[in-house]
Amino acid sequence: MSRHLSLIGMPGAGKTTLGQALAVHFGLPFVDLDAEIVTRAGQLIPAIFAQQGEAYFRQLEADTLRAVLARPAPLVLAAGGGTPCFHDGIAVLNQHSITLWLDVPVPTLLARLQATETARRPLLSQAPEGLETRLRETLTARTQFYRQARLRCADEACTVAALLPLLAGAGFPSPAV
Repeated sequence: MSRHLSLIGMPGAGKTTLGQALAVHFGLPFVDLDAEIVTRAGQLIPAIFAQQGEAYFRQLEADTLRAVLARPAPLVLAAGGGTPCFHDGIAVLNQHSITLWLDVPVPTLLARLQATETARRPLLSQAPEGLETRLRETLTARTQFYRQARLRCADEACTVAALLPLLAGAGFPSPAV
């Protein structure tokens, strides 16, 4: 059985919020991959993109993902929106965790991602064609990776209570937890 639970999906899908709630429910540590990257790099993600570029960021993201998933104790991980899509991220996530895709419709994502929020998200803040168009294009490109998750919640408001039977059926948490 996988000892970790990894939440994947678009920015604004609720990975961090739901991940924190699941971690509390199961009494496990919560890890936000973006926060781990910031700690490793010693700078914020927009600064990494601006100074080193996306390719550097994606490699750092992949390295950080592998380090987090190598931890022996079970945890709940909120992966970055693009994490599954680069450097075999979805394969690594599936190998070391039960993956849960939070499949949230674009209008809901758009409502959640207000202008102040997009400033923290470099790929969304640079969307001259408009945020909704950028979200739709990004979701279209990433769906092939997200679909490879072991579990999927297609409800725009996934709750811990709604997910418990799904997670139990997938063997999470493992009996040792």
